[in-house]
Amino acid sequence: MHSPIDLPTKLPKVGSTIFSVMSRMAAEHDAINLSQGFPDFEVDPALIDLVTKYMKEGHNQYAPMTGVEELRKAIAAKIKNVYGRAYDPDEEITVTAGATQAIFTAITALVREEDEVIVFTPAYDCYVPPILLSNAKPVYVQLKAPDFKVNWEEVRKVVTRKTKLIIVNTPHNPTGTIWDDADMKELEKLAENSDAIVLSDEVYEHIVFDGKTHRGAARYPGLAKRSLIVASFGKTFHATGWKVGYVYGPENLMSEFRKVHQYLVFSVNTPVQYAFAEYISDPNTYTNLSEWYRRKRDLFLDAVKDSKFSVLPSQGTYFQLLGYDKISKKDEAVFAEELTKKHGVASIPVSGFYHRPLEQSLLRFCFAKNDDTLLRAAEILNKL
Repeated sequence: MHSPIDLPTKLPKVGSTIFSVMSRMAAEHDAINLSQGFPDFEVDPALIDLVTKYMKEGHNQYAPMTGVEELRKAIAAKIKNVYGRAYDPDEEITVTAGATQAIFTAITALVREEDEVIVFTPAYDCYVPPILLSNAKPVYVQLKAPDFKVNWEEVRKVVTRKTKLIIVNTPHNPTGTIWDDADMKELEKLAENSDAIVLSDEVYEHIVFDGKTHRGAARYPGLAKRSLIVASFGKTFHATGWKVGYVYGPENLMSEFRKVHQYLVFSVNTPVQYAFAEYISDPNTYTNLSEWYRRKRDLFLDAVKDSKFSVLPSQGTYFQLLGYDKISKKDEAVFAEELTKKHGVASIPVSGFYHRPLEQSLLRFCFAKNDDTLLRAAEILNKL
């Protein structure tokens, strides 16, 4: 059925996400899906038992708009434990329906018409649409292989009096890179000098490898004062389908955030919130995650070491970039489609994360999978 109403689109350049496209293609061609970032292993049974426990105890009605008090207090304790900074659980922490909702809410709450928002590309695709819906202007700073390092002189050149928001993401999706202390201090200085707000997407905060440290915005006094920081229980605890995350930041920024949040979502899954509150009271539930995923990264890399793919080692997240320039000269989207349909392994072309596709012969593979899944995929990749 087609409506007779002629409705101009508010997002003319937006269609289905690359994640939806590649996952659908993987399903249609029975390919091993290393494209979309979701685990194919189970959630900790103890966490599932906690959800069941709180359901049976009757915690099945609306939670408070800001989140269950027990969870907000547990989050505050976790932040203090990890980053050494105190956040008020009543005024500075809000539980959200996942990180994507938190990002959408933050942008629409803070950005006004004609404001400018700095976006580092390649970037996760949920950043730009709410900027456009707010009639604001995304200003792109392009990061390039092999190290995807920020050129801070280039960033300073694009900052204007209209710069309202700077969106950062570390550990970084899709590249698996992390920002170091020097990067965060440059960001801190830039934000203070421009009076810009920082939206820090830190959903992979607990997945950092090789002895490196996640340099969260909360560690830096100048950033903590002007940042909304986004985190994800789904990414941390292998429960992406539960769609529960949180955002924290100064009271004045959080107040604006909540004005939008209360009408966009109002409240988040109640028994799951109680379950997470109890679960994260044990720091071991998240402090051991890096080693868990490091082993999976190394298993995957060892399995493809004799292939023709080149490796840009992942420093964090559960994504690994592989270069295929020794295999094919085709564009990334074309090669990713061929790899899925003809060979049976689905990935994501890195060019899809840029405002204007940049061809670097790179594909992103998700290694948040069972060992058998990774080994089967590697066997196929080794034959190319």
